[in-house]
Amino acid sequence: MVFSNNATLAGHVTIGDHVILSGFTGVHQFCRIGAHAFIGMGALVNGDVPPYVMVATEGYSRPRGINTEGLKRRGFDAARIAAIKRAYRAVYMGGQPLEQARDQLAELARDSADVRALLDFIEAGQRPLLR
Repeated sequence: MVFSNNATLAGHVTIGDHVILSGFTGVHQFCRIGAHAFIGMGALVNGDVPPYVMVATEGYSRPRGINTEGLKRRGFDAARIAAIKRAYRAVYMGGQPLEQARDQLAELARDSADVRALLDFIEAGQRPLLR
């Protein structure tokens, strides 16, 4: 984990492996930040951030894609990254309710342990998913 200057966690926050919190980020209490997530400078996070997701600010923070560069640096090959991108599109760009996105993730998870980790993270959530 990398915590840059003035990154702040409120109350009990769960942080996964290889997470980067940039300067002046704030995470609401009881949120979870999944493994390999990247939270951009000044982002205010008020929901769970799934693994591999990049969050940036524009008013309130929102997902902006996956942390492709971080995944490459950690040895993820092109096929693994492509599977994670497909999963991200299902959750964030498909325009469908989360329940339908979960069904699509379940199909994608058959062939990818990384997508399975993302689906397990979403299903274990107690707080709303940052969408």
